[in-house]
Order: sequence, then C-alpha cells, then structure tokens
Amino acid sequence: MNRLPQDLAPATVLRLVLGDQLDLLHPWFQARPDPAVLVVLMEIRQETDYARHHAQKVLAIFAAMRRFAQQLQEAGHRVHYLRLGNPHNRQSLTGNLDALAQAVGAGVVEAQLPDEWRLDAQLRAHAAQAPYALRLVDSHHFLGARDEAARFFGDGPWLMERFYRHLRQRERVLMDGRQPAGGRWNFDTENRSRWPGDPPEPPDTRRRHDLRALWAEIEAAGVVTMGAPGAEALPWPLDRTEALADLQSFIAHGLPHFGPFQDALSDGHDRLFHSLLSFALNTKMLHPREVIAAAEVAWREGRAPLASVEGFIRQILGWREYVRGVYWARMPDYVELNHLGHTRALPPWFWTGDTRMRCLQRALGQSLQQAHAHHIQRLMVIGNFALLAGLDPAEVHQWYLGVYIDAFEWVEAPNTLGMSQFADGGGITTKPYVSSAAYLDRMGDHCRHCPYDKRQRLGERACPFNALYWDFMDRHADRLRHLPRLAPVYRQLERMSEPDLLALREQARVHLARLDQL
Repeated sequence: MNRLPQDLAPATVLRLVLGDQLDLLHPWFQARPDPAVLVVLMEIRQETDYARHHAQKVLAIFAAMRRFAQQLQEAGHRVHYLRLGNPHNRQSLTGNLDALAQAVGAGVVEAQLPDEWRLDAQLRAHAAQAPYALRLVDSHHFLGARDEAARFFGDGPWLMERFYRHLRQRERVLMDGRQPAGGRWNFDTENRSRWPGDPPEPPDTRRRHDLRALWAEIEAAGVVTMGAPGAEALPWPLDRTEALADLQSFIAHGLPHFGPFQDALSDGHDRLFHSLLSFALNTKMLHPREVIAAAEVAWREGRAPLASVEGFIRQILGWREYVRGVYWARMPDYVELNHLGHTRALPPWFWTGDTRMRCLQRALGQSLQQAHAHHIQRLMVIGNFALLAGLDPAEVHQWYLGVYIDAFEWVEAPNTLGMSQFADGGGITTKPYVSSAAYLDRMGDHCRHCPYDKRQRLGERACPFNALYWDFMDRHADRLRHLPRLAPVYRQLERMSEPDLLALREQARVHLARLDQL
C-alpha cells in the first residue's frame, strides 16, 4: 500500500477517495475492478492541520482509511495508499494527485463530491489548470442533492420541520398511507425527560483497537492534536462491519429508551441511550437510509416505541439533511458570521476541562477524553456557556470542528454557528439556545455535585449561568426583544428593579473578568 510513485504500473484513471468517503457500497466499488483504474487514498498534513483535531479523530480516520484500502485490495481493486510519513508525500491533495497522475500516465482524475466547501473549492480551482481531466461524481450518500433544501425553501423561512415532513413523505418513512405514523409528525414533547437512573445505561459493546503503532507515526510526523489519544484501546469503528454491529447494538439496547432521555444529562454516565453512530455515518461506513430503515423496522416489529423512533429518525432524516442544505446554501461566508459581535477568547479550560462548574467540567472532560459528547452537552452546556459569555464564534467553531470525532464542517458549522452561537442572527433558529442553571438542573444531576449554588444569582457561590443569562438578555435586548419565543423573558426582565438589574450586571462582569478561574 505504500509503494513509491516510480514503482506504480500505468493507469488511465485515478479515483480519489477522501477520509470521509469510506463507502464500500459506492457504485465505484460495486462494479468489476478495472486494472486501468487506480484508487488513491492519502494521509496528508493539509487535512491534519486545517484545524487542531482531537487525537482520536486523526487516529480513527487514518486507521479506517487503511482498513478501507485493504478491503478494496482484497476485492481486486488497484489501490495506492500514501502514508503520512512517506518521503514522496507532498502533504497536499492536489500536489499528490499531480505527482501520481504523472507517474502512472493518467489522463483522468475522478473524485466524489467533497462534503466540505474548502475541498470542493480546491478541486474545482485545480481543475482549471490541472494537466488532466478532473471529474466530480456524486457520493451517493445523502438523500438529496446539495441544493435541494435551497430549492425547497426558495425565498421563504428555513424551517426544518417543513423540510423534515417533505422528506418523510418523499422517502415514505414512518408513514401510514398519506398520514404520519401515529397521527403526528413530531413527538418532541414526549422526549424531554430527566433520566431517573432506570432503565440502566446499556453496556458499551464497541470493539477496542490497539493503534499505538499508528499513533507513533502521527507523533513522529509532528501533527499537533488535542485530547487523549486512547491509542491502546480506541473504541470507534474502523470498517462497515463494525459500524453495522454498532447499529444493531443501538437498535436493540439504546433506541427503545432513546426518546424520553435524549436530552437528559447525567453526572456519572456519558452515553445513556445515544447511538454514537455519527462517526460511522459521517465517514460513510453507514448510509443514512439503512440507519433510518433499521429504526423504523424496530418500531413496526414492536421493539421500540414510536416516540423514540421518530425522535431518532428526525435527527438523521430531518436535521442532518437540513444542516447540509444550510451549509451549501450559505458558504463560504457562513463561517465568518458574528451577529452578536462576540469577541472574547476561549478560556484555557476548553483544552483541559479544568473548571469548577460541574456541568462544564463533565462535558468538556468527556469531549477531551472521548472525542464525543451528546447534543445537549454540546448545545446546552458548552454552547450555552460560550454564548452567554460572549466567546468569539469563530473560535468556538474551530474548537468544535477539532474536538469531536464526527465533526466535519458541513454538519458542524451550522450546528455551532447557527444553532449554538446564534451567529447567523436566527437563520436556522427562532431564538438563541441559552438558559440559566434552572434548565441544567431540570435535565440532569450535575448541580448536586457542583461547588456553585444553582439557586443563587449573586455572590461567590452563585452559579455563573444565572447572572450571565440575564446579562446576556439585557445587553442584547435591541437584537432579541422582538423574537416571539423570548417575549416572556423580556417581560420578566422589565419587571426587575433597577438595583436588582445593576447587581446582576455587576455579578456578570465579575464572572467575565475571571473566566479563567471559574
């Protein structure tokens, strides 16, 4: 897999496979292998260095790429795999393509459509001057085209629920004839319970991989990462077979209880009933249709309740397809948005987890240790604090893009900048997702383990979320007061006495002045 360019036999076509395109079911690999076609995969510093990634993200992607290349070879496909430390590796996508095309005499390079704007732009710009024909083909992964959402919404508001219902009907998912199963499109109101400790969290059945040799290669190359490598027992799937096993385990043990507890927080449990399938989905080891179908079959066979199944399917069929549409409609300017003008730097504990706020300590610590946290930890703990504290959304975006194993920009940027940080001014949300300590206490048990008091707004022991929440609403009143869903908040703010409001402002100022010590 690591032959030098001069050792390669001639080929007329190179086929590029990126690290998030590990799809054995792609039409390229379902056809009879063609000896004139050379499949190319490459580990390059261009991809390790565009953000500071979690060590497990780099490890898992490289290990999965190597496994994928091996599987293609075993199926009879010609493969050239360029490792990170190969002296002929130019560490650039287009630089390596040029060198390989010249070495084998290829007149055509084919690539599946990249899912990140930067790679798509790089390939399209290169096509104008490359010494070969560059052809882009569909990845066959998503349920629709990049621009389907933009065409669906037109000049109207981008309401995810409308797009979700459109896809439900078109794909015939959870439908009884022309009506939604159970007579309702959305069971979200039934899926907001705090977890009481029963049923128990399912066992973690994922395989562990010893990747210490690969980690040594990554360190030797000088790649800068964050988080714990966990190279001696990495739990993430490295191929489709392992991903399918994870899917079946979730359907059997997690999905039946996913719905009511999907928003729950637990101080002593990291996974609860979440699937942890997003890495396999986003690297294309699994296709969304098969994940959706497996969940629907579980309901129709009586193995999972409809509310749980609908809530899970809405995340994939609805939200995942929707944010992809947002990304391709609004890039490249989307990542520069900063509607609220926030500029404060991230405190150092984003890279260490060393904060006394228990909910943040647990969410950050889990992210750094496991390269994963579930959506409420990302949105209503870490993102909530970042927005209340006025952290720079571009910095927040880069942190989220790097730290999570499933974070590729097409899905991460809209979730972070739009959903979490309101940097797009409400382009995909009807209000900022912020809260005081009351919501965090209602959804979990972190507060009972925290040195801060969830009930106090003022004083040394006051939970920082409380004063920061009211200060956020106060200082952004001109931008937010008109939002219908915030009307009750501003009525309450208007009833506050001036001394009380001044005290909250001062308490927030104290918190912000000592962010590093919170």
